[in-house]
Amino acid sequence: MTSVAQPKVFGAGLIALDLVVGLDPQSPVRSWAGGTCGNVLSILSFHGWDAYPIARMNGDPASDRVRADMTRWGVHLDYASCGPTTHTPIIIQQIRRGRDGKPKHRFSWSCPKCGQWLPGFKPVTTAVVETVAPALNNVSVFFLDRLSRATLTLAEQAAEQGAVVVFEPSGKGSDKLFAEAIRLAHIIKYAHQRLASVDGIMQKGSTTLLEVQTLGDQGLRYRHRLGRGVSDWLHLNAVRAPRLADTCGSGDWCTAGLIAKATSGGLAGLREGGAKRIRAALRYGQALAAWNCGFEGARGGMYAVTRETFHEQISALLAGQLDNVTDTVIDTGFESLVDCPACPPKPKPRPASASRSKRAAA
Repeated sequence: MTSVAQPKVFGAGLIALDLVVGLDPQSPVRSWAGGTCGNVLSILSFHGWDAYPIARMNGDPASDRVRADMTRWGVHLDYASCGPTTHTPIIIQQIRRGRDGKPKHRFSWSCPKCGQWLPGFKPVTTAVVETVAPALNNVSVFFLDRLSRATLTLAEQAAEQGAVVVFEPSGKGSDKLFAEAIRLAHIIKYAHQRLASVDGIMQKGSTTLLEVQTLGDQGLRYRHRLGRGVSDWLHLNAVRAPRLADTCGSGDWCTAGLIAKATSGGLAGLREGGAKRIRAALRYGQALAAWNCGFEGARGGMYAVTRETFHEQISALLAGQLDNVTDTVIDTGFESLVDCPACPPKPKPRPASASRSKRAAA
């Protein structure tokens, strides 16, 4: 079967700083790289892939935090600060218990101090195409979850080099760009709660080989074009989560698991693996999603266990032999809040010697 020793993925889309406020009011606020694209690339790097985000980080405190966290997991940042640069998005995630006692999460995009909107997502511009395009040789996957002319141009060029284009829409956005992405993508995955259906998939003229619709705790359904025609819808029940601490990010883990197991050999490998490999890859992705529910934050488990323990627990989970995971975070990473760009700058503390001189003069 077609494969590569260390597959490469490029991604463009939402890369943000997550500020995670957990259930325990005494626990520190944790700040980790997040966003759909940021999570998928970080998880793939955790799996041994060479991951390259395409972003516009400008060197503000939020981007410094994101860059440091991604570097920790081996993500390559060669194209993370493409011009024109801008503020990195900041998303606040608060975890609380619902009336049923189960943990719920809520997102906020406004500063809790000054009330202003936190920086939001801005897509890469056409200026990045000339910079990034030469690096797309031998790329296995191009991932995108937000659209722009530049993103689609790069995705098309990656596809011409034999890469699998994976599109995970968060919404329909621009009809023209969305329709173009549907025609271009080989794998399209979306949540039923966000998009009940997507027009154009599997239709004549599209290159879609796999459509995945996630159904929350009901699992997922999928159809493919890896045989003689378009298959019927096929259903996979959800993998039971061994512990429920937070469901945030589980969809990103499912996507990363699918990519890791089905697309390392690029488009040729995806076709060669066929329907059987797709089903196994989706099941693996579901196991990752279930495992992730045991930890707070979209990727909290990566800070709680080693890679070796992670692989052992996923194998046990797939075999139905994992009853629980611990949410004890052995290495929390960063734990201090990042100032909102709209907040007034903090006054610099006066030197102790100056303060004593003023008191003496008084």
